[in-house]
Amino acid sequence: MYTPAQLFLIYSGLFFAAVLFSLLINSLFMRFARTLGSREHNTDLVRWSATHKPAFGGIAFFIVFLGAFSVNGVFFPALAPLWQPGLLGLIAATSLGFLLGLADDAYNTRPVLKFLAQVGCGALLVASGNGIRFFHAPWADMLLTIVWVVGIMNSINMLDNMDAITTVVSIFILLNGLVVHLMLGPVEGVHMVLLVGTIAALAGFLFYNWNPSRMFMGDTGSQFLGVYLAYVGIRCFWNAPSPVTGADEHWRQAIMTLVVFLLPIVDTTTVTINRIGRGRSPFVGGRDHTTHHLSYLGLSDAQVALTFGALGALSVFLNFAVLRFVGVWRNLHTAIFVLYAVAVFLLLYLPTRRPRPTPPTGHGH
Repeated sequence: MYTPAQLFLIYSGLFFAAVLFSLLINSLFMRFARTLGSREHNTDLVRWSATHKPAFGGIAFFIVFLGAFSVNGVFFPALAPLWQPGLLGLIAATSLGFLLGLADDAYNTRPVLKFLAQVGCGALLVASGNGIRFFHAPWADMLLTIVWVVGIMNSINMLDNMDAITTVVSIFILLNGLVVHLMLGPVEGVHMVLLVGTIAALAGFLFYNWNPSRMFMGDTGSQFLGVYLAYVGIRCFWNAPSPVTGADEHWRQAIMTLVVFLLPIVDTTTVTINRIGRGRSPFVGGRDHTTHHLSYLGLSDAQVALTFGALGALSVFLNFAVLRFVGVWRNLHTAIFVLYAVAVFLLLYLPTRRPRPTPPTGHGH
């Protein structure tokens, strides 16, 4: 429908327009709603930053996401209609995640209700045909999808414990999805528009979220992102066939999903291991994340974000290399990437086993 040059201009224009819109709407929120989502009343909330800041960045994410969905019809009117079950399920699941986060920011939702809503997000994706197709047994695929969605929603929420970390990690996960679309297709249509729009929304928010941050994304942002990132993982990695043969390669699918989502998985795994080892619940907040321990080693908050950004950029490079050069997945590839995942895990886990100084008062999940 469009030439490559025209597509470049369309997506570039969409990206910069969405960045400007994200900057504008966050600026308006900063001006007119300084206390929304700041949750000063919640004395149980543990934050790395000692300063209370508004936590409504996620509202802009969702507005830009819906805006991108809406303008898709302007750019690609001749493609498949938007109102199909898969897209309706995605909108429903992300909307439920957004509303869950909004309620949690406003009312500090009970954990059981939060968990049930997260299961509902996974169930909506399954019901709309967006589930993982890995085992080819409906009950097993449904269970894996729900576990995946709930796990990523909680991992992204837990990773939101220091300025810019979740924003940077999410951008690179979405860039991995963009690389898949650019290399394997389709390069036209709603999924590319949503990826570009959401990356732009995060880029605009990063201006306010970079250390020292002026706002947080809150659960409104992390829960919405958790659903959407889980969906991108399903579409671009879990269900991605071989780029050469088109056949399912389960080891490739599982390993590349692990590589792309390695940072939130490693952080959640580390926190879970350490808290259970100390007889604590993994879901009670604390300053014991991988990000915090890098800070205890002497890195500034900005340097921690840059470290996670570098690891995220490495995942994009590895994803590109696999798509470009690995035609047939072999056991050697599995061994190499498992070793890489173990190396990153040890790099971030081992500092958490060192004695740490008395932490500053502040931001964490």
